[in-house]
Amino acid sequence: MRALILAPFAEASLSELKNAGIEPVHESWLESGDLHDPEELGHRLERESFDAVIVEADFLFSETFDAAPGLRLAGICRSALNQIDVDAATERGVVVVNTPGRNAAAVSELTIALMLTACRRIVEADRYVRERRWESPTAPYRDLRGTELGGKIAGVIGLGAIGRRVAGLCNAFGMNVLGYDPFVSPAQSSGYKVTWTDLDFLLESSDFVTLHAPPAEDGSALIDERRVGLMKHGAVLVNTASAELVDEEAMINALSTGHLAAAGIDIFSSHPVDPASPLLALPNMVLTPHIGGATEDTIIRHSAAVAGDLIRFSRGERPINIVNDEVWERRRGIT
Repeated sequence: MRALILAPFAEASLSELKNAGIEPVHESWLESGDLHDPEELGHRLERESFDAVIVEADFLFSETFDAAPGLRLAGICRSALNQIDVDAATERGVVVVNTPGRNAAAVSELTIALMLTACRRIVEADRYVRERRWESPTAPYRDLRGTELGGKIAGVIGLGAIGRRVAGLCNAFGMNVLGYDPFVSPAQSSGYKVTWTDLDFLLESSDFVTLHAPPAEDGSALIDERRVGLMKHGAVLVNTASAELVDEEAMINALSTGHLAAAGIDIFSSHPVDPASPLLALPNMVLTPHIGGATEDTIIRHSAAVAGDLIRFSRGERPINIVNDEVWERRRGIT
């Protein structure tokens, strides 16, 4: 069995594949800097007799599967499936596996880092020292005074794998956690101290609001102008999920007037950020360049998950993270 791996992949997992009799051809998109044309990728998969393809940034569309009738498995090193046409894969009998929760630890830790950076004014303090403005031994103690997380209310919007982990970290800091997610059962957060509530009450009550939900299908902002107005005066907004979740203009106005004390943002409407964006001029913004999942540990985690499922598939065993179980049932002759 041959597998073309276009995602960053841990050496240990590549060795594991080899030991299982699978031939991995590893060409990480991070090293080449290029993404493949979906149809040309399909032709290559067929021409070079690949049984499986593993991607992180590349796209697998219907034309990919049309051009590669010999393909048997497609792995996505992500939880979301917007990189692949699952229906087209299913129609052509290709098993699809993904890696749910692969970056939950990384994103949740960055979320807490953004909260701490905002409330302790870490970026401002760093510049204060670097720009040699620290002349008085005691002035920073007065001028850069911040707030603590302990005892504050954290409003977590979206209680999936990342949101639940954020809730747990907030618990560890001694925060009181409010949660909102219409698609998740409160029972799924039973291991955490989360008080479930409606969205408006969460916004009115929280000192920190952090977003971990997918964007709306119609592109509308979950945190629109009205809901920005509902937020507690002096609250901090953190978004590591999707730029579409927040009305950017309303957020900027709230930060400019002081209604919001600060915001920490890791995702934007364009990557990189437009140089003319007013976000760049706001001193109470903490901005990171979409690095929520950018850890070596995330790569190790998704590599292990995909490698394990590929080995199971090669042995005729059902993959753990299979997305289209109906294909597996057809392959096993189950009707």
